[in-house]
Amino acid sequence: MILDLPLILETRRNHALEHATIHLLAPRNPGKRMAGHSNPTGFFLLGDLTAEQIWESAREAHTRLNAGESGLAVHPGCGTNMATTALLSGTLAWLPLRGTKSTLWRLMLAPLALLFAILGYQLSKPLGPWLQKYVTTEANLGNLQIVDVVPVRKGVHRVITK
Repeated sequence: MILDLPLILETRRNHALEHATIHLLAPRNPGKRMAGHSNPTGFFLLGDLTAEQIWESAREAHTRLNAGESGLAVHPGCGTNMATTALLSGTLAWLPLRGTKSTLWRLMLAPLALLFAILGYQLSKPLGPWLQKYVTTEANLGNLQIVDVVPVRKGVHRVITK
């Protein structure tokens, strides 16, 4: 399966670890904004945090994911949710308008397009987390190890895995 190809699987595992790390950091750092970006060799973590805070939370996240807390791999602020909402709402809103050349027809169909966009928004709410759980993250970390947490610049750290 394509999701199990090495570079994709490594990215999905790092994505799960990134989410779990942010889940643990957030309550320990209330009010601090955080974001991440994963790739096959680890993830970047953006936020006003120290390397020590990230190390501690990443190690705990790793342990808890390996102990079966797969829910930590799904995060409400994930770009998967945002992309799902935008694509589904936009595509469904476009459907009734496709092929119409007349401005008058577009105006008449606009309420239907809005209704379709709202439907897409509603459908995206369960679909985004489902896509995270089964496509964009992999909570089973296998033999993934945290190698280092490196400050890149103020507010940016690189978590290196292998």
